[in-house]
Parts: sequence; C-alpha cells; structure tokens
Amino acid sequence: MFPLPPALEPHRTAVENTRMPFIRVKGHAARAIPLWASKVGGVPYLPKGVPYPTAPDGRELFFLAQINFAEMPALAPFPEKGLLQFYIHDDDLYGMDFDDGENPDTFRVLFFPEVIQEEKALHCPVNILRDYEELPHHPDECYPLSFERSEEFAPVSDYRFWEQLGQNFFQQHGAAEWEIMEGYNKSVPGQGHKVGGYAYFTQDDPRTPADPMLLLFQIDSDEGMDLMWGDMGVGHFFIREKDLIARDFSKVLYDWDCM
Repeated sequence: MFPLPPALEPHRTAVENTRMPFIRVKGHAARAIPLWASKVGGVPYLPKGVPYPTAPDGRELFFLAQINFAEMPALAPFPEKGLLQFYIHDDDLYGMDFDDGENPDTFRVLFFPEVIQEEKALHCPVNILRDYEELPHHPDECYPLSFERSEEFAPVSDYRFWEQLGQNFFQQHGAAEWEIMEGYNKSVPGQGHKVGGYAYFTQDDPRTPADPMLLLFQIDSDEGMDLMWGDMGVGHFFIREKDLIARDFSKVLYDWDCM
C-alpha cells in the first residue's frame, strides 16, 4: 500500500483503479557493450546498407538511445523482439517541432524487427560524431540500460488522470487543494525512464483524449548519465496503439519540456 494524503484516503480505491503496468528503465555506468544492446548514446546498431538518419539539410542526426525488446520483460502491445532506436537533432530544440510533433525531419525512430548479432554484418559509423551545438546527452558516451516490469498509478501530469479521477478531484477540498495535490505528487510522481505506463511532464501533456497515444519511451534527465533536457526536463516519444501493434513507427510524436 502506497501513502496518500489523509484527505485522499476515501478515494484510495479510485486511485488504485488507475493501476497500469509499465517497464522501468535504468541507466548504468558508461562502458562498452555490444552494438545491439539497449543503451543511451554510444555507437548505434546499424546493419550494413542501412543509411544513417539525416536532417533535410544533409546533416547527420545524433543517436539518442535504443531498446532491444528481447532484453525487456514482455509488455503488450510492445514487441517481444526487435530493436527500436531514437535519433534527434542538435538544434536549440533538440529536433522537436513545436508546430508538428510528428514531423520526422529533425528526429527519427527506426525499428529493426530482426536483430543481427554479428558485428561483421554491421557497420560502426563512429565518424559521424560531428561537432554539435545543443544536445541533452553526450552521444560519444555509452550507458547500458536494464529493464524491470512494474506497476504505477496515474500521476497528475498525465491527461488520463483527469479522465479517470475527474476534473474536481482536488478542487473539492477547497483551500487545501494545492497542498493535497502536492502530497499526491510525492506519492505518485511519474518521473524516471520508462516504456509504457503514464507520462510525467514539467509542463503540459501534448496528447488529447480525441487522439490518445501510448507512451513509447520516456527518457528523463539523469545525473548518472549526465543527461539533461533543458532545466531538469524530460523527453517523450508517443505512438498510437494501432501503429504500435502494426510495428509502424513512422508516425511517432516527439516532445520534451523542462522547468
């Protein structure tokens, strides 16, 4: 049983009904690992013949992270195998498009259904690490990732909180509204790296109930990986469930925000 502000104890059942499985992702100290392993930064997995992702101006994007689903506990409807990669630009918005978060010009998501575990069949594009302007991470450092299946409850930052618990969940407590909300945020924070589950934001959720999207990958600021989205921010990649089931990663929404 997790703690709740005393004023919310009568609503414990309603909060617990928002329970959702997700995969907790943990970063580890930098070290060399196989090209096909899950990681943030370093040299990406790339079979020979697959072009390295670039922006419209021809400049190479920067490898952010990759997830080898064979290393991750099963979580439907995510793949049980295959490798998913994320690339971003080094402009002042890290490749995010404020007007169209699904515009892949300055970010890219690649999926490889079959993972080749023979280095001779892969190429190591180490020479693409050009000088960069703004990035949340150090692309030349490789931080391995590990995974653990867990469960969580809806944080206030995720739009589904208000759908499931009601717009007046805190307002009904009058003058104590903000104090109780702060207590709830401490009990149900939503931060951290994760696949699936609820999303955490320092600002607003870009999704809408009219167009629901699943959390494909949340990559948070992390001192251990020297990773920082602006001022203690968090990065997100979202996908529609039908596209995830179809293993179509061409229409992903990329968003990050900070304090």
